[in-house]
Amino acid sequence: MSVRTGLVGAAAVAVVVSLAGPAVAAPAAVDHAATRRAMEAAVDSGVPGVAAQAKDRHGTWKAASGVGNLKTGKARGADDRYRVGSITKTFVSTVLLQLEAEGRLSLDDKVEKWLPGVVKGNGHDGSRITLRQLLNHTSGVYDYTSDEDFGRTYFLKDGFFEHRYDTLKPEQLVGIAMSHKPDFTPGTSWSYSNTNYVVAGMVIKKATGHSYATEIRHRIIEPLGLHATVVPGTSPEVPQPSSRAYGKLAETATGPTYDVTELNPSLASSAGEMISDSGDLNRFYSALLRGRLLPAAQLAEMKTTIKVDAIPNAGYGLGLMDRELSCGVHVWGHGGGIHGSTSEAVTTADGRHSLSFNFNNDWSGGSDEVIEAEFCGK
Repeated sequence: MSVRTGLVGAAAVAVVVSLAGPAVAAPAAVDHAATRRAMEAAVDSGVPGVAAQAKDRHGTWKAASGVGNLKTGKARGADDRYRVGSITKTFVSTVLLQLEAEGRLSLDDKVEKWLPGVVKGNGHDGSRITLRQLLNHTSGVYDYTSDEDFGRTYFLKDGFFEHRYDTLKPEQLVGIAMSHKPDFTPGTSWSYSNTNYVVAGMVIKKATGHSYATEIRHRIIEPLGLHATVVPGTSPEVPQPSSRAYGKLAETATGPTYDVTELNPSLASSAGEMISDSGDLNRFYSALLRGRLLPAAQLAEMKTTIKVDAIPNAGYGLGLMDRELSCGVHVWGHGGGIHGSTSEAVTTADGRHSLSFNFNNDWSGGSDEVIEAEFCGK
């Protein structure tokens, strides 16, 4: 099932992201042959290359299929770093929940308390929106990436190549959203909005005095030893080892393919700017689900999901998605899409079986099939 949970604008091609719930024992996976076949099928369908890692009771398995550089033909690497897009949201939510556990804020606080006058305009009212509603996308706040001008400027060919190195401040991104009407009255429906997490990042800074990036490094990256994970800020490059990233920069998946590896990720801000690799993502989600990052009360809050009608057999919690697979296994995690990159990271509720992978493109996929193969053996 496709759902637009990546950083894709109204004028951009929708990025496929899978979702991810309570654990059911997964079947033993030793050679991961089904997963490898699903990766190769994704390449056959048009994905340049796939980088994946899984960890289960048998150990760590790494694999790559396809190419990482269309110009040179260099193979994709299983240890590649890549832009993780909206997987960033789970990191941001974890920090806010840690702050709640420390008594420094409450998820029932109104946005206005922390950011006076920021969420205001055209019917938006931060005094009626809670921090919890930001994290579970029930705020009704308009998604700035759906703005037509933003889409033309940053997601289509001419605009992208002119503006790919622009620096955008969080306040600018929220301002774009405030120029539109809300999608609905807070708490009455659900709609995925990247603006929610830009605002959440701003709240972290107001509550701690430090940027959300600093807090993620201090609270998650360093304690877990996530050596391939960075919050790049305005740096346009993806650190090595990495492959090139490819996009169509068009409203359709046809036409020329462009190298979109370099860009200023401030356009994604705390909604999706992070870079990681599959091993680090597995380590993060396993630690999260095992209670290493949050007290039991906050982890329960994070795992309290809202049924999303548009997404069969899935629900959205606080920056964490729950999905029931065809074989009855539940996995928790998040997907992410940004220019030239489609990523997935999921794990069982006990944190014992994890899978993370990346397609180095944004127009075709088969991510659902890769997840089904790993956890259901088909």
